[in-house]
Amino acid sequence: MAEVKISAESRSEFGKGAARRIRRDHKVPGVLYGHGQDPKHITLPGHDLMLALKTANVLLSIDLDGKNELAIPKDVQRDPIRGVLEHVDLLIVKRGEKVKVEVALNVTGEPVPDAMVAQELNTLEVMAEATHIPSAFEVDITGRPIGSQVLAKEIDLPTGVELVTDPEHLAVNIIPVPVTAEPDAEGEAAEGEAPAAEAAAEAEGDAPAEAAE
Repeated sequence: MAEVKISAESRSEFGKGAARRIRRDHKVPGVLYGHGQDPKHITLPGHDLMLALKTANVLLSIDLDGKNELAIPKDVQRDPIRGVLEHVDLLIVKRGEKVKVEVALNVTGEPVPDAMVAQELNTLEVMAEATHIPSAFEVDITGRPIGSQVLAKEIDLPTGVELVTDPEHLAVNIIPVPVTAEPDAEGEAAEGEAPAAEAAAEAEGDAPAEAAE
C-alpha cells in the first residue's frame, strides 16, 4: 500500500466563518487525532487531498510542523451539491498495528442465464494492518445458479485481515430475473368492447325522447 505524502498547516481559527475562508483559499480544514494525542486542528491543500482520497482507505504521510504522522481518513465531509471537500477527520496510525476499516466489496462475473445478482453488502468491515489495508474484496459469481448465496464468512480475505462484519450476514444473493406478465388478449378485447356497447345503449335510450319532442 503506497503512502501519499501531503503537507499540512496548524490552524487556530475555528467556526463556520474560518472554515469558509480556508475553503476560499482552496484548502480543507481537518482534525488529526489518535494514539492518545490531543486532537490537532489542521489545514490541508484541497487539490492534493482530493487526489489522495480517490484511493479508498489511503495511507497519508502528513508533514506537520516538521514532523511526520501516518494517518488514514475516518470521516470525509463533502458539499452535497458540488461534491467539494468541506472537512476531513484523520486517524493517526502506526506501522504494524491493526485498525478497523470498511473495504469495498466488488462482484465480478455473470451468473447462469435468467438469473440476476442482488448485492446485499457493498462493504465489509475488517481489521487490517494500517499500512496494508486492501483496496477492495472480490466475489466471483460466474455460473452460480439461482438460489445460491454468498455469506460474509465465505469471502476470501488476505492473510492477516480479520472479518468484523457478522460472518452470517448475507453478502450476495442470486435470484431469478423478474418475469413481466403478458396482457390477456381476450380481456383486452372485452374491455375494448365495453365503451362501444355503452354508447349504443345510450343512443337507444335517447331515441324515444327525441321522437316525443
